[in-house]
Amino acid sequence: MIDVEKLIKQNSELMALLKIIHSFQLNDCWLCAGTLRNYIWDYLSTGNTSSNINFSDIDVIFFDKNISYEQTVEIENQIKKKYPEYNWEIKNQYYMNIHSPNTEKYVSSTDAVSKFPEKCTAIAARLNDNQELEVFIPFGTNDLTNFRVSPTPHYFSDKDRQMIYNERVKKKNWNIFWPNISIEFIK
Repeated sequence: MIDVEKLIKQNSELMALLKIIHSFQLNDCWLCAGTLRNYIWDYLSTGNTSSNINFSDIDVIFFDKNISYEQTVEIENQIKKKYPEYNWEIKNQYYMNIHSPNTEKYVSSTDAVSKFPEKCTAIAARLNDNQELEVFIPFGTNDLTNFRVSPTPHYFSDKDRQMIYNERVKKKNWNIFWPNISIEFIK
């Protein structure tokens, strides 16, 4: 079993990225999803903790009911101007339940992460106010370490979400980058 916290700490680029994200001072703010999943899969494939992060996108979430959707877009644009070397995706989870059919409003960023489509993608990390690393992995590391893609209970429990999950994992083409991935489709 891998120690995800240790793996994150061993990558200076990832730790620097977490410091940048902490500097945004957004409420309940985390680096999450593909950025972390891809780093772990790359590490498991190569054994290299110092390899560059797969910067296809930097997934950052926060939760703040007092920041409008339009303000969130402006925050993302400002961050992109200040740190153009990264492909930022900044999402206020207060509004993101609309992308998951039949889902009540999320109550926090971690609530949202626990309702991501795949267990292997349900991962988040941040630096707290003491600059200590916090990692949130609601379904454990089993899917991550075994290159398995399976639905979270939230997506498995609803027919509309099941369709979205199946379509999403078909489009991702993860097996091109990580050939030993196994994907569980919902039948």
